[in-house]
Amino acid sequence: QVQLVESGGGLVQPGGSLRLSCAASGSNFNFYAMGWYRQAPGKQRELVATISMIGSTNYADSVKGRFTISRDNAKNTVYLQMNSLKPEDTAVYYCNVWRRFPTDDDYWGQGTQVTVSS
Repeated sequence: QVQLVESGGGLVQPGGSLRLSCAASGSNFNFYAMGWYRQAPGKQRELVATISMIGSTNYADSVKGRFTISRDNAKNTVYLQMNSLKPEDTAVYYCNVWRRFPTDDDYWGQGTQVTVSS
């Protein structure tokens, strides 16, 4: 059974940093893409960043230059380093792993709260 366990969320002041982790278990995720999404109160879930199985990355314009996504295939873990945090980054952050071949699989974590406030 596939499980994604997120950690690293919390309360941080504007300008601060946090590092989110998402540990996946139950399969070999080396051939999956991985990513982070977030959902703020009253808003739709939105893409934050993704990383392909070969390490290609993609970022939302709102986080470019501040957030960095990375993965450790040996640990089946994806990270999101968040720097220069702003109050508008406040949201529940969700880990997502997926593949479209040979089967269409899509898994989500339970979410971790990030609050940026003074």
